[in-house]
Amino acid sequence: MNRLTDSTASASLSNMANTRLLLTKMMLNDGGEEELVLRSYEKDGLKMVIFYLMVVLSLGLVLLLIYWKPELECYLKKRRCALYKAEVVMIKDHYGHASVVKVDYIFLDDVSTAEGYNRHVYHDAPVDVDDTTVLVTGDSPTVRYFDFQQIRYIWDAQQYTFRKLEDLSSGTRCATIHDEFPGLSASTQAHKRLLHGLNSIVIEVKSYWRLFIEEVLNPFYIFQVCSIILWAFDEYYYYASCIFLISLISISVSLYETKRQSRTLSDMVGSLETNISVCRGGQEFEEIPNQNLVPGDLIAIPPHGCVMMCDAVLVAGTCIVNESMLTGESVPVTKTPLSHQEDEEVYTPENHKRHTLFAGTHVVQTRYYGQAKVLAVVVRTGFNTAKGELVRAILYPKPLGFKFYQDAMRFILFLAGVASLGMIYSIIIETQMGAYPGKIVLRVLDIITIVVPPALPAAMTVGTVYAQNRLKKAGIFCISPPRINFCGRINTFCFDKTGTLTEDGLDMWGVVPAQNQCFQEPIRKLPELPRSQILVCMATCHSLTLIDGELMGDPLDLIMFNSLNWSLEEPGQDTTKYDTLMPTIVKPSDKDSFMSDEVPFEVGIVRQFTFSSSMQRMSVITRTLGHNHMEIYSKGAPEKIASLCNPDTVPENFQPVLHTYTVQGLRVIALAYRPLEAKVNWHQVQRISRDKVECNLTFLGLLVMQNQLKPETTPVIRTLLEAKLRTVMVTGDMIQTAVSVSRNCGMVHPRDKVVIVNAHPPDKQQTARIEWEYAELPTDIDIVSEQDTDIDSDAGQDSLNLFRRDRDGGACWRKGYRTVNVSDEGPRHHLAINGKSFAVITAHFPEMLEKICTKGTVFARMLPEQKCQLIQNLQKLDYIVGMCGDGANDCEALKAAHAGISLSEAEASVAAPFTSRISNIECVVTAMREGRAALVTSFGCFKYMALYSFIQFVSVLILYTFGANLSDFEFLYIDLVITTTIAVLMGYTGPYHKLVRKKPPGSLVKVSNLLSIIMQVLLVGGMQVSAYFYLRSQSWYEEPPPSKDLENVHSWESTVIFLVSSYMYISVAFCFSKGPPFRKPIYTNYPFLISMMFLFGFSTFLLLLPLPEIEHFLEMKELHEKSITFRLYLFGFAVAFAIMSSFMEYMIVDSSMLKPCYKAIKKRGPQNRYKVVENEIKNSDWPPVGQVTFPTTNAIHVSDIHVEMNSQSAIH
Repeated sequence: MNRLTDSTASASLSNMANTRLLLTKMMLNDGGEEELVLRSYEKDGLKMVIFYLMVVLSLGLVLLLIYWKPELECYLKKRRCALYKAEVVMIKDHYGHASVVKVDYIFLDDVSTAEGYNRHVYHDAPVDVDDTTVLVTGDSPTVRYFDFQQIRYIWDAQQYTFRKLEDLSSGTRCATIHDEFPGLSASTQAHKRLLHGLNSIVIEVKSYWRLFIEEVLNPFYIFQVCSIILWAFDEYYYYASCIFLISLISISVSLYETKRQSRTLSDMVGSLETNISVCRGGQEFEEIPNQNLVPGDLIAIPPHGCVMMCDAVLVAGTCIVNESMLTGESVPVTKTPLSHQEDEEVYTPENHKRHTLFAGTHVVQTRYYGQAKVLAVVVRTGFNTAKGELVRAILYPKPLGFKFYQDAMRFILFLAGVASLGMIYSIIIETQMGAYPGKIVLRVLDIITIVVPPALPAAMTVGTVYAQNRLKKAGIFCISPPRINFCGRINTFCFDKTGTLTEDGLDMWGVVPAQNQCFQEPIRKLPELPRSQILVCMATCHSLTLIDGELMGDPLDLIMFNSLNWSLEEPGQDTTKYDTLMPTIVKPSDKDSFMSDEVPFEVGIVRQFTFSSSMQRMSVITRTLGHNHMEIYSKGAPEKIASLCNPDTVPENFQPVLHTYTVQGLRVIALAYRPLEAKVNWHQVQRISRDKVECNLTFLGLLVMQNQLKPETTPVIRTLLEAKLRTVMVTGDMIQTAVSVSRNCGMVHPRDKVVIVNAHPPDKQQTARIEWEYAELPTDIDIVSEQDTDIDSDAGQDSLNLFRRDRDGGACWRKGYRTVNVSDEGPRHHLAINGKSFAVITAHFPEMLEKICTKGTVFARMLPEQKCQLIQNLQKLDYIVGMCGDGANDCEALKAAHAGISLSEAEASVAAPFTSRISNIECVVTAMREGRAALVTSFGCFKYMALYSFIQFVSVLILYTFGANLSDFEFLYIDLVITTTIAVLMGYTGPYHKLVRKKPPGSLVKVSNLLSIIMQVLLVGGMQVSAYFYLRSQSWYEEPPPSKDLENVHSWESTVIFLVSSYMYISVAFCFSKGPPFRKPIYTNYPFLISMMFLFGFSTFLLLLPLPEIEHFLEMKELHEKSITFRLYLFGFAVAFAIMSSFMEYMIVDSSMLKPCYKAIKKRGPQNRYKVVENEIKNSDWPPVGQVTFPTTNAIHVSDIHVEMNSQSAIH
């Protein structure tokens, strides 16, 4: 029976293996933005023969199509095959873009080397299988792989699938890093380098010749080349030569800019080739080039620092690191070795960043025990490092999905359809004339270049180019110009708090000591603090260090320490200060004030437990001179410190007092300590785990700091709100502080209500739940404001007296903040939620997420990935989202937003589309004003180029009817002198000086745009036909004889149509150059205005005062011989067109009478998702304040179960 079962199981496994072996399609990175769909292909001999035949017959057109659409290569030359036989793979990314990548091979020297690979690459793989089968193909020591966007994927011969090449940053336990990487041998390192590649971030700077070929093969320039060839065959030599010259200049400028940007980026991310000391096992070290490092190498960090070329985790010693490349903050950070207490944890660079040295960061100095080396294990190299990921984000940006560009492509296809109708008409007319077939073909093809102008794509980008230059002058740099148009459509803007809305630095407010379970009166002058544990805690509980004689460290620690007027001494040289027998010493600067029995008051810092964002605290173990025991001091988040303290030492009114300060926007830190037993010696302290000493602490009090709003913050927020733009705060700070800042800066109106959303994950007693609580509203007390520069002592006393306990032990609520009655009615509700609640709602209440994101104004305690998730959720609701932040923790959100603006010049910020040298949020308004102007300009240029096509299309159709055409120089005057000048200068108009509530259109197929184009086209056709019939009504007019070569350019039809149409190009340019409310008035654009006046004047000169020489040059008829009356009538046609065109555009299309019609038609279309959610909220009693929401398992209709809460609990 067992045999049968085993046999069946074996057969089942064998069938599964065979099925997987025959797979031709698979998915990588399932579920994320890096999701890839792979299809495998191999050569097909028959298809290859057919393919080359197609290439010959199409004169190479098939090769061009493959260049534009790489996936065609697989369809035309190859056949599907199993993944294990793939010669190439076709990869489709998350956005539907296809690439074809060759599968390559790495040849290994022997199988034992392959086993060495697998021990380090798949470090936690089970050992009961032959490791060589994981990577090695068959019996030969060969590894199959392909590289896609600088990431390597290898063939797993055991699982019959490709997978991402792993390093030590994923799936490796901390114990493994400690125990299994004592140093790689030179041979193992060399072979691992074959697999992982060189440790370098190299951006290819292409040669001018290659850039030229790639630029010329762009569809736009291919169309230009075909057009020039066509015009040359049609003997339009002058016109073809001018277009060729313009195209050549355009290509040259583009190549220069592309090369310059590529070289700049390469220089920025590149680094000098230096050597690093690597361990070969034991105490043997060898100097090798940095680029030869591989994951698993054990390296020695130089004593006087270096620039890291890889991501490495410290295993011995301590480093002082400048991470300004990542964070934008030049404050040195202390990196400590990975401790054995973390052995069971799985290492990740994010969770263990306090132990990780990141590529690109600068190690200022190292500290170690005695003569030992500071050692680190390499975990990531090359493009897999933190720096490499930033560079990849620049090289392979998220594609834009702007509706404007999609509509533009649809409109070009529509123009192509119109051209086909014109081509049919032209063939019929010219065939009836008996024209030569060759001339018919040339005329028919010429219609395509008229209806779909080659300069259309370039004209649409003119406004963006001008906006980019203006932004650069304003100190805002843009690496993705198409994003400028997104700024014009933004309706929601998210802001980080610290460093963005508020100042970077903190100001010391004071200390609130605690004694006998009661808070004492605040102490504002800290140098006057009496000798006590709270003083020693502030003097020692920090990570400050001396670098070149200057005190460096976290800004909060610096402010706290400097406020005491103490000094810090570190014995020995900078690079040997880690010796535990010589601890860091802190002592008062004024020694006379701190002498006790002639023993100086000095405190030595024996050990540091560095700050951890996950633990929300830091601690130090100290020993005061003259004491026979050590003490531990801790500081951190008030709730966390209070939970570690003996409850008998925490004041009973802890929460109300804490709330008093945080709701005013003050930064509050709790302090605590505990004396250690006298028997604990220095060596034991170095080995003890922090959880054994960070317990049963004595609560000392609160350290209060104030973080002031930047002076520009409130006016900018007011400007955005007046423009009906939604503002959202996304911060890592406490929720009460964030709510206070949101009120002080104006995000939340004083009379609006803030509802705090507390979501709890399921536990043993209850399922997941959401509690909805009202926050408090300020009343008439003179409270602390974020905009105040200081808080006087009396105000501090009032804020304390607010919560002084009475004789009965109750809290005395005197004044300042009152609780809000649940029945109070307010203008608006704002939701405030923290990161933990956001995660719970995402996991257990997904149906609530849309409402939370629609009504949320404050998102506090948000992790970097949660900030990004919020941006993406807002985008799913059809919001156009902007993001403004100043640090690396905002980097993901800045990249995800439609328009991300970084206020930091750190390398991490280069992944953001915009970087501002202005360190406040005024740049947001500037970018949005420029975005609106650029977007409106793009619309105007597109409409102008469309009308230019239609005007010329109508002209040539009329002329083709009689076998006539415009002359070469007439075409030049229209296309180059008039159209090019107007298209270039139209976008020079600057942005309007203020943001208005109205938003520019985002779609070309908007009813008003279509109505405008249709009416203008009808007017063009009517006027040109009228001018032609007026010509025929003249007594001297004679119809020209039919011409088989269709070269009748010297005719009255061509002369009249040319003169009348030249005014039309100028008139429609004026109509589409609208000013306020998105751009300045047209008269502020002096170059455009002067050029318009010149063109109008010259066209009038040609019509009313023609010179024989000019008539001959343009191949016009002898107009000067005809009466002035005839010419004045033609001028009247031009003036009439200008008046009627302006009337239709300004009085009909923009008429307030038609706006209800536009809105009615718009409502019939799909509505933005956030508007649907807003209507649902408006028509329901939501949010359910004072209630508890539980999830439901009803699969048919998702609804919430609400349970009433006690009114007091809803407030507190």
